[in-house]
Amino acid sequence: MSAGMGPFAEWQALPGNGPKPKVGVRVTCDFPVMTASGAIGILPQYILSTQIRRCSRISMLWIPITLLASLAQVLRNGSQASLTSKIGTLGATQVRFIFGLPFAVLFLIMSLYIFDESIPEITAASISWAFVGAVSQISATALMLVVMHRRAFGVAYAYIKTEPVVVAIMGSLFFGDQLSALGWAAVLVVAMGVLVTSIPPRDFDKLLHERAMIAAGVVSGGLFGLSAVAFRAAIDNVSQGGFIVRSILMLTITLFIQTFLLGIWLAWRERTAFSGSLVEWRRSIGAGFLGALASACLFCALSLTPAANVRTLALIEMPMAALLSGKLAGKKMLGHELAGLILVAMGFLMLLLGATMK
Repeated sequence: MSAGMGPFAEWQALPGNGPKPKVGVRVTCDFPVMTASGAIGILPQYILSTQIRRCSRISMLWIPITLLASLAQVLRNGSQASLTSKIGTLGATQVRFIFGLPFAVLFLIMSLYIFDESIPEITAASISWAFVGAVSQISATALMLVVMHRRAFGVAYAYIKTEPVVVAIMGSLFFGDQLSALGWAAVLVVAMGVLVTSIPPRDFDKLLHERAMIAAGVVSGGLFGLSAVAFRAAIDNVSQGGFIVRSILMLTITLFIQTFLLGIWLAWRERTAFSGSLVEWRRSIGAGFLGALASACLFCALSLTPAANVRTLALIEMPMAALLSGKLAGKKMLGHELAGLILVAMGFLMLLLGATMK
């Protein structure tokens, strides 16, 4: 790493060109910017570019950043839960987007000032991927809300939370992300832990027979997975700037897209949901801030490592939430919940070990 590049500088060089980073120096993975002027043709170019652009080390900053994101997400979910009883599920859900946008803009201004950077050039590819991610995330959330109160929703939820498996497969097939054997094992162990935690042993047969809930869970989880890899692609296609500025810039654009789309829907079909969030503006602002903070951290983590790593470690929010809710409600965890969380913890250790061995 050359002198004067700063602590967040990224080594960018095609194989065979320029100096190689010294052994032991941790650098971030950065993929080349596409020159396509639109969405058509982006995917083949992106696959090609990611195959020829590699770095020798992945910054380990994604680990504490993801942990912070998970903590903020647990707190945000708690805020949204308190809003749900007052303004409904949809009203509480849209808060994370609409009330999160102003905080994302604030985070962007702060990052530009702190790191003394200007707004990077935004490419057509980055906008296209941000749009794909924004729509996928909204669609996945909407589907989850549709089945939330259905019978056997726990089955759908269990499959939704196997999202890291989908992310790992998508990242490997379409974007050239590479996980170690231990990384793949970690993803599968965590997914198994989620299934065990979510479903009591007496209901295991439903994991195979509740076809509607299985389909809903798989589709929703797949859309969440697509959003994660799309956000990573959007960040990677911003041509300039450090990873924090690039990440928060794309978060701001993504939230703008989501706010615009949700605004149209709410104005057309659910005006009471939006007006309710305005009445509860104090709580809505808190949930919006926590949502923006969680998303900013996740976007930063996605810029540093394959999306599967981030989405797998982010599931630490499950034991966080279980411990918090159990303590507040004075309830003990059931046997299957404890067994599942042990599997999840084992998967996390495998994931971190695999990451540090790279």
